[in-house]
Amino acid sequence: MANTATPNRSEAPAGTGIGASAATPTTGEQPVSYEAAVAELETLVAQMEGGALSLEDSLSAYRRGSQLVSFCQQQLEKVEQQVRVLDGEVLKPLATDEDDA
Repeated sequence: MANTATPNRSEAPAGTGIGASAATPTTGEQPVSYEAAVAELETLVAQMEGGALSLEDSLSAYRRGSQLVSFCQQQLEKVEQQVRVLDGEVLKPLATDEDDA
């Protein structure tokens, strides 16, 4: 009568990541794009906020999230550098609705 299955747990073996999701690689591989990294981050955040992850899975998700944040920051810095080159090293402030009034 003993049920060895743990409810609300990922079917992945301990230490392999945060479950079976194609959008959430568990290795340290680089995302294919900024958008892919943001999508993966959103998935990780939703899983962590859901509260169903084990402590190990939460730690793995946090580590992966940190990698993704670093990747996104690097991508944004590259784009900012390209904008600086295009604008002659002077970044112009974004116009707001208050500026138009």
